[in-house]
Order: sequence, then structure tokens, then C-alpha cells
Amino acid sequence: MDLHQTCHLAQAIAREAGSLLRDGLAQPKQIRTKSTAIDWVTQYDEASERLIKTRLAAAFPDHGFVGEETGATNGDSPFVWYIDPLDGTMNYAHGLPFFSVSLALAHNGRSLLGVVYSPMLDECFYALAGEGAWVMQGGGEKRPLIPSPTTDLQASLLCTGYPHNRRLTGITNLPQTAAFLHAAQGIRRLGSAALELAYVAAGRLDGFWELRLSSWDYAAGVLLVQEAGGCVTQTNGTPYALAGELPLVASNGHIHQQMLAVLAGANS
Repeated sequence: MDLHQTCHLAQAIAREAGSLLRDGLAQPKQIRTKSTAIDWVTQYDEASERLIKTRLAAAFPDHGFVGEETGATNGDSPFVWYIDPLDGTMNYAHGLPFFSVSLALAHNGRSLLGVVYSPMLDECFYALAGEGAWVMQGGGEKRPLIPSPTTDLQASLLCTGYPHNRRLTGITNLPQTAAFLHAAQGIRRLGSAALELAYVAAGRLDGFWELRLSSWDYAAGVLLVQEAGGCVTQTNGTPYALAGELPLVASNGHIHQQMLAVLAGANS
């Protein structure tokens, strides 16, 4: 398997799925709940995942899949695609134009490539393990992703999200948010973790944290940050590994220890 060709294919598939989502943004949504009352899925999430899996299965019939809407299939394969067909469903259902398509390929748990596509801005972020990370807008030239040079947390713009099961678990992220409100320049909550991670890789955000992310949320975005030269760990400083639900911190690298210290204080 040629990883460069595979990455080009993944980008094309993400763009095709993104076109489907873009066309559906202004259309009526059929909304269902999943694990909780605030964990939504629309017919466009499902249509996007069907499209992605159909295209990938045609090219790689022996590969496995972990998709947000359809779960895991062909789990014995060493090659696994992590698919979030619509990251930012709540935004999308309300007509907010901030959402993404996220695809990542791993081999025996090691990420090989990642693609995050922003349909409304027509920006495609992608990374290849050991080779770097780039962004391409429309049909333009690719540009390398470079994290921000910010070294002081007090001058940093951060981003976060809130667990969709917070009403059940009581894990709200509010203590951590309050701590960062005092420690950082500003905090944003944009609603698409994959795209927020891409923005850390691109230097548009200095750091990001969340207390509960699924593998399809972070698999592509984490590789973008790592290949761009940023840093990703769990919120307690434990090294990152592609493994189910995780609490994650991603940063430009310069402010990482400062972020971990704030999180440790908020958790104590």
C-alpha cells in the first residue's frame, strides 16, 4: 500500500463527504439521540459515514473500521480506519457552519495518516507519520502546518469542549475551564474537536484540552499536531496512545507543561 496515494484518496473521500454535508446544512434535519439526550445524530451523519465506508471498503476491502455511527467492523485487521463523518453534529443541526470530516488510518495501533476537512472553508488538513503536516485550501498549494510560537500561557488562546455524558457522570469540565479563565488569555469552545486540533497544528490556537474524547474524534487531529511539531498527552501527563476514550491535552509544545500544571491544580 502506497501511503501517499492512500492519503490522496482519503482527502478526496473527505472532500466528497464534506460536499454532502455542505449541501445539507440548510436542509431540514432528522435528529435522533444516541447515548444521552444531548448526544445527537442526523441523517447527514449517517449518509456521510455510509459514503466514506463505501469508498474506503472498495479500495481496501481487508481494512477495519471504527466509525462514530456504525461502530467497529472487521476488527481483526491490522489496518483500521477511524471515521468521524460529521464532527460537530450539534453545530450542524443548528445551522452553525463549523464542523468537519475526520479520517485516520492506523496500523496495529500506530497512526499512519490523518485527514481533517472543513467543508465550509474548503480547507483540508492532512498528515503522514514521519513526514509532516499540511493544509490545502480549495485547489491551492499545500502549506506546512506550524504551531504558534507562544511561550506564555497568559498570552495563549485555548479551546475546549464538554462531555456529552456530563449530565450522567457529573464530569463537566467547569473547574478546569474556570482555572484556565484565570490562567490564559482566552478560551473558545468551537464544537468540533478534530478541527480544533487542526487549528492547534496550524498555530491558530495555542492549546486544547478535553476530558473525554473518542478515538474517532482525535485520531486524525492528534497526528496533525504531532507531525506539525506540537505536543499531545493525556491530561495527567501520561503519554498519548491511540486507545478508546481519552482525556487529552494538545498544544504548541511551549505551553504544554503550564497547561498540565493548571489541570493538575483544577483536579486537586
